[in-house]
Amino acid sequence: MTLAIVPRHDLSPFELDAVEVHLYAHNSSATGRDDAQGLGFMICDGGGKMIAVAAGYTWSSTSEIKQMWVDTEHRGRGYARALLGAFIAEASRRGALRIWVASHDFQAPGMYEKAGFRRITEFEGWPEGHINVVLCETLESEDSDHQSETRPQSGGI
Repeated sequence: MTLAIVPRHDLSPFELDAVEVHLYAHNSSATGRDDAQGLGFMICDGGGKMIAVAAGYTWSSTSEIKQMWVDTEHRGRGYARALLGAFIAEASRRGALRIWVASHDFQAPGMYEKAGFRRITEFEGWPEGHINVVLCETLESEDSDHQSETRPQSGGI
């Protein structure tokens, strides 16, 4: 049998979602965990236009922030910190033990560090001339007696 490898550099969101469904089925089978949920928050202006978003997921006691964005005109107002606080609180409520995020050096690794995330590794040259930083925050379990002592409340981020 001859395989035909066809270049497709414009996969639609629908096609990519189908791939995600197959990957999730495999991952769930391999781990025995079928508890994935999307996790996201957005801020809209008075006219309903999205001006900031934090989006990711929880799965298998872990969470990942996949996208964090604030419209250029609305930066510097604490919107990203507020979204991050809401994201952390919800991931914690769902039982996540860790939250992972990747942020290029020209994006916001410092914001994540100020919120308690630790740099785990850095990839130089991704993209060329820059660094991609992978960060993680370890969350306290809900039954921890020291939760309020070891991490700021979500409203204080």
